[in-house]
Amino acid sequence: MACVLLWDCNTYSQGCRHVSQCSGQSNGSGPLASPEELPKTFDFVGEEQDIYERWEQDGCFQPAPSGTGAPFTISMPPPNVTGRLHMGHAMFVTLQDIMVRFNRMRGRPTLWLPGTDHAGIATQLVVEKMLAEEGLTRLGMGRQAFEERVWGWKRQYGDFITGQMRRLGASCDWSRERFTLDSQLSAAVREAFVRLHEKGLVYRGSYMVNWSPNLQTAVSDLEVDYTEDPGTLYYFRYPVADAEGGEHLPVATTRPETILGDTAVAVHPEDERYKHLIGRHCIVPMSGGRQIPIIGDTYVDREFGTGALKITPGHDPNDYEIGKRVGLEIINIMNNDATLNASAGAYQGLDRFEARKRLWADMEEAGLVIKQEPYTMRVPRSQRGGEVVEPLVREQWFVRMQPLAEPALQAVADGTIRILPERFQKTYNMWLENIRDWCISRQLWWGHRIPVWYVFPDEASAEASADGRSADYVVARSEEEAAEQARKRHGEGAALRQETDVLDTWFSSGLWPFSTLGWPDEAAPDLARFYPTSVMETGHDILFFWVARMIMMGLEFTGRAPFSTVFLHGLVRDGQGRKMSKSLGNVVDPVEVISEYGTDALRFTLATGTTAGQDLNLSMDRVVGSRNLTNKLWNAGKFLQMALAQASSSGLAALAAADFSRPDALAGLPLTERWMLSSLHQVVDRVTAAHEKLEFGETGRAFYDFFWSQFADWYIESAKTRLYGDDAEAAQTTRAVLVYSFRTLLALVHPIMPFVSERLWTILPAAEGAERRPLISAPWPSHSGAIDENAIAQYQALQATVGAIRNARAEYNVELGRRIAAQLAVGQADLRAALAAELDVLCNLAKLDRAQVTISEPLAEAPSSSGTIVLVVAEGLEVLLPMAGLFDVAKEVARLNKQREKAEKDLAGVAGRMANKKFMDNAPPQVVADTMRQKEEAEQKVAAIAEKIQQMSQLAA
Repeated sequence: MACVLLWDCNTYSQGCRHVSQCSGQSNGSGPLASPEELPKTFDFVGEEQDIYERWEQDGCFQPAPSGTGAPFTISMPPPNVTGRLHMGHAMFVTLQDIMVRFNRMRGRPTLWLPGTDHAGIATQLVVEKMLAEEGLTRLGMGRQAFEERVWGWKRQYGDFITGQMRRLGASCDWSRERFTLDSQLSAAVREAFVRLHEKGLVYRGSYMVNWSPNLQTAVSDLEVDYTEDPGTLYYFRYPVADAEGGEHLPVATTRPETILGDTAVAVHPEDERYKHLIGRHCIVPMSGGRQIPIIGDTYVDREFGTGALKITPGHDPNDYEIGKRVGLEIINIMNNDATLNASAGAYQGLDRFEARKRLWADMEEAGLVIKQEPYTMRVPRSQRGGEVVEPLVREQWFVRMQPLAEPALQAVADGTIRILPERFQKTYNMWLENIRDWCISRQLWWGHRIPVWYVFPDEASAEASADGRSADYVVARSEEEAAEQARKRHGEGAALRQETDVLDTWFSSGLWPFSTLGWPDEAAPDLARFYPTSVMETGHDILFFWVARMIMMGLEFTGRAPFSTVFLHGLVRDGQGRKMSKSLGNVVDPVEVISEYGTDALRFTLATGTTAGQDLNLSMDRVVGSRNLTNKLWNAGKFLQMALAQASSSGLAALAAADFSRPDALAGLPLTERWMLSSLHQVVDRVTAAHEKLEFGETGRAFYDFFWSQFADWYIESAKTRLYGDDAEAAQTTRAVLVYSFRTLLALVHPIMPFVSERLWTILPAAEGAERRPLISAPWPSHSGAIDENAIAQYQALQATVGAIRNARAEYNVELGRRIAAQLAVGQADLRAALAAELDVLCNLAKLDRAQVTISEPLAEAPSSSGTIVLVVAEGLEVLLPMAGLFDVAKEVARLNKQREKAEKDLAGVAGRMANKKFMDNAPPQVVADTMRQKEEAEQKVAAIAEKIQQMSQLAA
């Protein structure tokens, strides 16, 4: 057998390696390598890592300097540095890698830029738990020592998830990997903060935030989960001040401890029960006589609870808005750790839930309790710790969002940015049109420390400050710059204290598409070449929290939208459509799936199950089906390798050089080959169009349908006729089409199934003197109109003929290997000639006796022999099969009679139910309808068997 040059011999893991770079150029050293025989199955466990390492070592993931056209860029959504791979990660890695591999093969300069997020809360929580096991605390260590400990943890464990992404085949440019706390990205964060402050868009103020008592920090809405928990609705009396006879307002609450922070009681101004009390005051229970106003407000729902609403602006988001609107006092009764403070009076120091019990018991003793009843509560919980989040009014740093939101709305409205699926555009607009200022400060130590320095006249004043803050502050890019500003205000003796809070992680990730490319250095080469990026692919659940913020930040700081397309995928659910959760025990670990079925199988399942914005129900049956496709591809490769085994060295080189992409290349080829190539080029167009429209499911389904049903099941079987025949030239032509077709199919499936396709690529012959490229950097298939529609129609007629004959053989139980006679009656002269030319193929596929097959014009009259059946394949195409003597009629009739007896018994049973008036009158309508349908089906079955028995009798005559 002739030698052919492989990209990496011996399945990438050993032996010679001839490629010096991923461009595929050979270094010219060593002999040509012979492809070893493929093993029985693809050893994905042993080979995937080797293949991936070679891609990465040879620079295959870096943008090609010789790329043409507009760059294609994706910024990877940075997973948390604490993360472990889950199906959401597997989904975005798969979809983004498909886009990247497709565009890379099309020759565009392609950059997929990876990175990880420092994940302030999650990472700090992990490290604090580790410290607790050592008997340490961050407060005891101090900030600097704690930060050093977290950096050490990051260096040891922070790359775990990127290693798992490599297992998924992520072909991102790891040489450009970024981390949100990298020095360059940190500089970008400081620059963005300073610029926003200079424009008056950053300010410090008091606002209601989600407060995590365990972490003692504000958390974003995204970091809060809501659970439906059983709770209690507490009804009590609010005494009216200066009233005789114990007049009171009945009020209900789910959180009695917040009564101590009430600053009003509201009733609907038209509520006849209470409107006479508007303008008077009531006394806060257990407060020592503190009075608060009774106000009228249309916000109150007269039908809910008692129709009177306690207003606690310091501890309820809705009450906070009412309080701002009508100018109510805001009282905070809670410390950072969720114990009650001095504003709670006698309950100071108690945990919030203990205070709830104590206060309610005291109110009951005071005669203020009306009743309690069960009530399902929507409880906000921290994603990280699971504790109940408290709404608290805190002094925090904020960004004014409306000025940033307006350009972001316009960018989508004018088509600069396209959101897929389009229905999410309405959601995006609604959120930005009603946007509130963004709380960007977090009371953590791990993260981007806010670049604000509080200025004191001298060091003594700074030391005297309880919290290190003052009314006077400077915003600067560095401490040196801050000191210079402070000296200009207060002279050389001015003292500085930096803000202790860090920025919300969404602030730094909002800069991700351009900070990772070198911003704010406008001269950065990557920023000039790869920004704006092309597509932002992510989950629809972070459209607001991340995507919208990237759009706002990109427009603000670069003047350009950060990407042109937003593709939102759905959640990956279990096979029953349930959200995966540890409590349900239905979490599917992608690493375990990869270990059992291979990366390609998981990727194909995720890709073909994806529709923009729709959730995917992931069943293992689908993964098994995808694994079967891997096996089918492998078996096709083994067949090709056997087909090439007898080719000469020059013959292999000629096969590799054969190009059927031009229309004139189809001329003179047999019908089967013209059909194969034409159909192949049609699927190239179909798959290419699906990629361009980001229809990932269609790319996989189009390939699957063609490869499995047409190439593997039809062409390979058809090709065997010429491969194993006596015509050497015809066999070589078939080999050339096999090689060209298989090469094209491997390229088409490579973006979705990169490993098995790359491995099979190595068995293809190489043209003499041609560069050997790995598949990852091979050109995407194309053609210049090489589609013969007539050949497709004629071969489809051949397929229909074979199918009809196979069905008849099965129906009459003709022995599988027995060859039979046939007469084809064909009306169209060109089809008659085409079928005659491919008669050997037809006979082999349909198991016909070549010597007893004729092709004629349509018959003038029906055949005289009673033992002949006529199969109408299509208009103008019939097949006559002399079936007499091909099977044991008596035995077949006996078998059919047994079937008829059973079918008649089934019919009698269902007919009996329908004859039962009581059943028909009392059964549900659906049951009656099902019974009628069963009776109709049973009647049809009995009739069909009877007809078959009659046909058998005629054949025996």
